[in-house]
Amino acid sequence: MRNLLDLDLPALVAFFESIGEKPFRARQVAHWLHQRGADDFSQMTDLAKSLREKLPGVAEIRPPRLEHEHVSADGTRKWLLDVGPNNRVETVFIPEDDRGTLCVSTQVGCALECAFCSTGRQGFNRNLSVAEIVGQLWWANKALGRDPKGERIISNVVLMGMGEPLLNFDHTVAAVSLMLDDDAYGLSRRRVTISTSGIVPAMDRLRERLPVALAVSLHAPDDALRDRLVPINRKYPLKELMAACRRYVVDAPRDFVTFEYVMLDGVNDQPEHAERLLRLTRDVPCKFNLIPFNPFPDGGFRRSPAERVRAFAGQLIAGGKVTTTRKTRGDDIDAACGQLAGRVEDRSRRLVRRMRPDTTLEVGA
Repeated sequence: MRNLLDLDLPALVAFFESIGEKPFRARQVAHWLHQRGADDFSQMTDLAKSLREKLPGVAEIRPPRLEHEHVSADGTRKWLLDVGPNNRVETVFIPEDDRGTLCVSTQVGCALECAFCSTGRQGFNRNLSVAEIVGQLWWANKALGRDPKGERIISNVVLMGMGEPLLNFDHTVAAVSLMLDDDAYGLSRRRVTISTSGIVPAMDRLRERLPVALAVSLHAPDDALRDRLVPINRKYPLKELMAACRRYVVDAPRDFVTFEYVMLDGVNDQPEHAERLLRLTRDVPCKFNLIPFNPFPDGGFRRSPAERVRAFAGQLIAGGKVTTTRKTRGDDIDAACGQLAGRVEDRSRRLVRRMRPDTTLEVGA
């Protein structure tokens, strides 16, 4: 029984051909699934009755099950989705005046153990399927409806939720291809952003397969500090990461990489850190997004004072770098950056912190 939410458009065409149907049926069904949010074949009224009766015997529409919804005082919304026994993922909608952004998860938990991230503390179980990734957008569209002009409220998608997207490469790329496809969600490549902690080989694969906007979780200006904050740096140090960033922007939908930088009091927020960042990125087309640290129990870090964040941003701007500071949203419902932590049974072996230079991480499903 095929879950049709698991299939991108080429796979959906192949499925309909396999059951003796014309390829155009795939486009019709994709419209119903992704543009109208159908969850029942009987709703697909422009399909032949015989096909509507045949489909329940060979296929299903099975999104993740919605478990809880939380709404912040600032309008941010967080959905907790059930993806199997002891496994929950979270997705967050952030409304702004000029856009509506959905933050999507790609794994159940995360194996990378970034020191300042509560999601990394909870462990890792498994990769999400295509249906579980794109199903977050499917659910959010159903929950939010459309604006008074009939337009979708979600205009941007960022794959910055739970997990490392590029360690679930194949499923992430298939889900993103649905987000971009005009027969599905029809988003622009400039409005879909994949975030990575710096999985260099997968960054190169993404550039070749499906380049979209790219954000890199940087958080430190040198290898010694980044090894502590972002342990994957021991496998792919900054010299390799900066080279991959330079390669990525060639013919990419955006001519820059966004460097995400969480501001940790007394750890990475001093003037000398800003100066080292400028030296590190002097030949990398980039902008900086400074993120005030969002505390969580036993996190071990404090948020940098606002005046220090402003001074840090000013130093980067004076050095010629476009720099923004992320407005903290949804922290009253634990929906802010670094706070997502749906329940998960930790089955990871926690190899990253002990990773030897010759260790290879598998990229894919």
